[in-house]
Amino acid sequence: MTARPAAMKKRHVAAVFVGNGLEFYDFLTFSYFSVYIGRTFFPSDDPTVSLLASLATFGIGFVTRPIGAIVIGGLGDRIGRKPTMMFSFLLMGAAIIGLILTPSYAQIGIAAPIIVVLLRLVQGFALGGEVGPTTAYMAEAAPPHRRGVYLSMQYATQDSAALIAGIISVIIANHLSDAQLTDWGWRVAMSFGALIIPFGLWARSSMPETLPVADDAALAPDATRGTLKFRERYGKHARIIVLGLVMLTAGTIGAYSISYMTTYALDTLKLSAAVAFGVPIINGGFSMLSEIWSGFLSDKYGRKPVMIVPGILLALAIFPCFWAINHFHNAWALYGAESIMVILAGVSSVPVIVMLTESLPPSIRSGAVATVYAFAISIFGGTTQFTIKGLITLTGDPMAPAYYWTGAMILGLIAMAFTIESAPGKRH
Repeated sequence: MTARPAAMKKRHVAAVFVGNGLEFYDFLTFSYFSVYIGRTFFPSDDPTVSLLASLATFGIGFVTRPIGAIVIGGLGDRIGRKPTMMFSFLLMGAAIIGLILTPSYAQIGIAAPIIVVLLRLVQGFALGGEVGPTTAYMAEAAPPHRRGVYLSMQYATQDSAALIAGIISVIIANHLSDAQLTDWGWRVAMSFGALIIPFGLWARSSMPETLPVADDAALAPDATRGTLKFRERYGKHARIIVLGLVMLTAGTIGAYSISYMTTYALDTLKLSAAVAFGVPIINGGFSMLSEIWSGFLSDKYGRKPVMIVPGILLALAIFPCFWAINHFHNAWALYGAESIMVILAGVSSVPVIVMLTESLPPSIRSGAVATVYAFAISIFGGTTQFTIKGLITLTGDPMAPAYYWTGAMILGLIAMAFTIESAPGKRH
């Protein structure tokens, strides 16, 4: 098959990283401002009902992620990584601008939440299709001995977006009142993401293609690239696909438990907006650094030990961290405990996507990675924040997120134990 381009320019690699991170900016901003977005589009006399409606709308964006993964991710294996990345970016940009411009419930009534739900469905479709082609692209662009570092940027750039969103959120929260945040403050935060759409399109338009041309008759049975039966294409890779799904599910529940902490600080702990919006800065900063470090470690020591060791430490740390947050009930406890969980989660999560990607052949890599990732995200990412809030409301126990996340982490560790090392030079 054709080889990866010999001289991948840094600006082309950066185009993937920047585009990937910026696509997540507005998707995450919706979560950070869910309290205020709920008041804008789902007004209610009961603040809990309003917040749950907002979180459900955040979650509904995950419904179309598997569809986007199958459609756009599959196209990435047939027509190339570059055109599918361009398409997903355009869709995401259109949905972002539409959400910013949507009038409130007070202005247009029931049409407002309907429009928001439709735009979230478009966002989910675009984001579901983004992950597979970008991950496959970086796996094919990276030198094999540095694949962990390159693919760590898939997560790190998403968290850089979380960091930027957090910084902007803190600035806005410190300068606006509650009423202003509800009326237009969250729209300003999202608008910063819209500003990068032209740059993202320009950066991606100049990228070379990395999709190898299959020369294996078993993978390309005819000149028209007809689709193979599902069992023939994916059957022999079922083990890593299933294990990858379980591991990504555990990571997803952890990631969205972490991203819920802004709302947790506002709604459960009753801390100020200024304190609550400091959480995304902690999350984004420490996640980004720990994920890049994880990539280096996984290239040096292998994927399995870098998944499992910090994963065990995380499972042991979740409960005491939440206990400290609720016992001391201040910004220092919140930020300190959050930092511990974020670092351990960041180191443990990166090798999962690296192992899954490099264990799959190029002919199915984009579609399979996108689909596995999207199903884990859509089923559990889309429901985690709603479930956490529901459990807290139902039980009256602010420790509910700790129980939920710890259980998921234990299942993820079991799956990690059954994986086969995939790092070049580290396989046994």
